Amino acid sequence: MFKFVMILAVVGVATAVAPVSRSDDVHAEVLHRSEDVRADGFDSNLQTSNGIDQSASGDVHGNIHGSFAWISPEGEHVDIKYVADENGYQPSGAWIPTPPPIPEAIVRALAWLQAHPQAPEHPRHH
Repeated sequence: MFKFVMILAVVGVATAVAPVSRSDDVHAEVLHRSEDVRADGFDSNLQTSNGIDQSASGDVHGNIHGSFAWISPEGEHVDIKYVADENGYQPSGAWIPTPPPIPEAIVRALAWLQAHPQAPEHPRHH
């Protein structure tokens, strides 16, 4: 399980430093980088001169808490936090798209169906 956690950490760092379209990014320098791998988990941090910031902490059970941030081509600061655990990958942040609300007619229909469960069918005897 710990190997899986380390693979996720490496993929996260690779994703955080993926090149973007701004020409200054090819000349970005690592300002700070640290990795602490222990028997009970890990911590990693990366900061670059072009605004990329990544950090993650993992435990012996494979649970990871982390964040990554960068400056968009439009100059806006994008910040994503995440948890990866037995419930899967769960990102959060203002930049994560959210689904539209469920239409009111569907909400009412679901409530009616829940209040009026269908009776189980009994086989007919011929």
